Amino acid sequence: MALAITFPPGGAPGTTPPPDHITIDVVTVNGSGCPAGTAAVAVSPDNKAFTVTYSDFLAQVGIGALPTDFRKNCQLNLRVNVPQGFTYGIAQADYRGFAHLERGASGTERANYYFQGMSPTAYKSHTYNGPFSDDWQATDTTEVAAIVYSPCGERRNFNINTELRVNAGTSDPTKTTSFMAMDSTDGTIETTYHFAWKPCP
Repeated sequence: MALAITFPPGGAPGTTPPPDHITIDVVTVNGSGCPAGTAAVAVSPDNKAFTVTYSDFLAQVGIGALPTDFRKNCQLNLRVNVPQGFTYGIAQADYRGFAHLERGASGTERANYYFQGMSPTAYKSHTYNGPFSDDWQATDTTEVAAIVYSPCGERRNFNINTELRVNAGTSDPTKTTSFMAMDSTDGTIETTYHFAWKPCP
């Protein structure tokens, strides 16, 4: 599943990307939701977003689930290589996946992000209640004035923390299984992070 970040239409402040293509290096990947080799990052051709695709990010409770499977998390540490004279922040994040939640069960996606050495953003959470068996989508949007930018002239890695959690609630986990995934069987679902750009003085 990938995460996509996009910008509002109409050339809002910070939406004009640098002309030179950016690249992203995955420095570290840690967490029960993204075992080695199961998370991939790609930059959009227009430099307006990057996507993260997960292939093994699934939280579950009930039949066949381990006691620790109710919560899965992933922390990505990324080096975003931007052209000289520009810095970036994250304007929006789109999370997608599939969930099957029995009546009485619930599933939650939450995430935050931060630049190395700076305070993390507040966690933003999205909860879905059973009965539910469908694709889910959640969007976190940051007001233009509140976007945190990487300091100009410094190399600060970008960290993304994402968590999925499933609660059996009043459902019967001895007879049912509830799960929430941030991936898809067809491989087209991704999380997208949308950049906000600004020139450095």
